Amino acid sequence: MPSLLVVSGALAAVTSTIQIGTGVVLAPLHHPLRLAEDAATASLLSGGRLTLGLGLGWMGVEFEGLGADTRKRGRAMEEILGILPQAWSGEPFHHQGDVYRFPELAVRPVPSVPITVLVGGGAEPAIRRAARLADGIFSNATADRFLDQVGWVRDECERIGRDPAELQIHHYSVLLPGSSADEAWDHYAEHVWQMQWKYSDMEVSATRSGTPPTAPELTDDRRSKLRARSTFAGTGEEIVASLLEIKERAAVPVHFSARSYFPDLHYDDQFELMQQLAEGSRPAPVGNQSPTRQCRTLGRI
Repeated sequence: MPSLLVVSGALAAVTSTIQIGTGVVLAPLHHPLRLAEDAATASLLSGGRLTLGLGLGWMGVEFEGLGADTRKRGRAMEEILGILPQAWSGEPFHHQGDVYRFPELAVRPVPSVPITVLVGGGAEPAIRRAARLADGIFSNATADRFLDQVGWVRDECERIGRDPAELQIHHYSVLLPGSSADEAWDHYAEHVWQMQWKYSDMEVSATRSGTPPTAPELTDDRRSKLRARSTFAGTGEEIVASLLEIKERAAVPVHFSARSYFPDLHYDDQFELMQQLAEGSRPAPVGNQSPTRQCRTLGRI
């Protein structure tokens, strides 16, 4: 969905406690001053509950349509990550970069609390850029690749003299609960395949008219490759154990965000998925405390 900060403002208006985050705003498609204003406004509307997730983008047609240059997107992101904190300070500043230039000015409104900025991406340059300039990373990589990314964060922090504990490490996880891994995968495989295929078809469909195409058949070969790279499946307890293993190997705090929506998955199934994950992440009661008070959400593992 485009216009994520507009949606964030709408969510802020009808909620009061949940955290609201963008995953992700394609930063090089936005002027940094407008991005700063919109994020500050959404943050104020939410009472400081906004986390701003940013990404580079990759679809050429989007860049061409908005007059942006894909070849400069890395440099644009570097400059944007430097501009945003200055814009949110409320103090006058100016910028003369390779991509953006503007005279001395002050940006309004000013957020009431600092806005956390996470950078989504998988490539090493993007992860190292986040370690230098952002508040953390937002990854959906496989377990081994994710651990590589955590290593790049540590390396870059050591190189520039930054404490890696300052950064937030987030993983956007495809979690499929069921009575077993095989049962869960059988239930959700077509929906996961629809999601993966849609990303690959996105740039083609942006210039295509007529009836949207349907995904190709999920063959056995596609199924095995998809299962190998994209999911944690099993009982809630098994999924949590897998996530805890990753956290232990990463040796840093990791925030896990569970994907609970897939194409063509009925609302009732989405709700059941979230319930199963919540049950799986709830430890046994201790003493007189209720299970509810002890429930550890996946985002806090």
